Amino acid sequence: MIFGSTGPGWSQAKSQLFETRAKQAVMLDAETGTILYSKDGDKLIPPASLAKLMTMEVVFHALKVGRLKMDDTFAVSKNAWTKGGAKSGGSTMFAKVNSEIRVEDLIKAVIVQSANDACITLAEGIAGTEENFAQLMTERARQIGLKQSVFKNSNGLPAEGQLVTMNELVHLGRHIWQEYPEYYRFYSIREFTWNKITQPNRNPLLGMEIGADGMKTGFTDASGYAIVGSVQRDGHRVFAAMSGMASEQERGEEARKLLEWGLRAFEKTQLFEADEVIGEAKVFGGAKSGVAVKAKGPISIFIPLTNTDRLVARIVYRGPIAAPVREGTPVGVLRVWIGDNMSQETPLYAAETVELGSLQQRALDAVGELMVGWLR
Repeated sequence: MIFGSTGPGWSQAKSQLFETRAKQAVMLDAETGTILYSKDGDKLIPPASLAKLMTMEVVFHALKVGRLKMDDTFAVSKNAWTKGGAKSGGSTMFAKVNSEIRVEDLIKAVIVQSANDACITLAEGIAGTEENFAQLMTERARQIGLKQSVFKNSNGLPAEGQLVTMNELVHLGRHIWQEYPEYYRFYSIREFTWNKITQPNRNPLLGMEIGADGMKTGFTDASGYAIVGSVQRDGHRVFAAMSGMASEQERGEEARKLLEWGLRAFEKTQLFEADEVIGEAKVFGGAKSGVAVKAKGPISIFIPLTNTDRLVARIVYRGPIAAPVREGTPVGVLRVWIGDNMSQETPLYAAETVELGSLQQRALDAVGELMVGWLR
């Protein structure tokens, strides 16, 4: 049975706090992970070039653990040249077939030029084939907490079954920023030259002087224009993932509006201090009927400056929890909503030990549970 309790001073949200022409959009605060805005964020759609964020995560992870070095070189195969080179008509770094290219240059080509030939070259160099690399992408996605996204190639070109959600992509963007700060800087490079051809970064946010420093754009006929972007100002950073826009111009305008609203319309609030008891979970067969719960550290969240009544917080756990319960045992989560969307989830732990109760106490709890069962 799932239990939930609402803390004092919180009330149920009724509607969104912001409107966008994007069909799907999610924005989060980088520091706390608070979801500041969500619109159809769990809908599965084709990723287009946004899939290259996952390609880079796999590459960055290989660099971090030492399986790959920036000075390693990979050969541009005929397959990479045919599918991703100039003849393909798509985004390309104009690499020459059979040429050897350093990993660092391939990374710059993927991030700045959205180069499909660079993606395929990295995929084949790391995993032997692009199919093998796509499997690595999906496996790695699961390892970092992306439960729905599936990847079928390294470049995001249309492929059956290749689907992502904006919710997972915005978390992927934050993950890259958190885990690979030494590589995240590549997303702010304004242009890159290869084979004597200079191409600008396709991210429109970089030229808007709003504090943007990444990440990636994409387009498919099926899902429209899309973007994952990040802005930092005065020590506050937000990430947004958006799709379903009608044009490049609309993509840039809607992303700018959402990100700037995220920076100015929220303030950080500490809900609970470290080791502060948040509430209580019911206990079955214990010396006490309940166990106090707390988080491992302080809980902070970014809340809207207006409409603060549109917030709700609940302790959620599966219970009642069977005694004995040891201090530090995971017992549930604290979920906080902004608007109609769950914005933050924090694990909760037993703040005390509750020993097994007497035979009489356990019998009374058993009768109580039986009565609840009949009422269900």
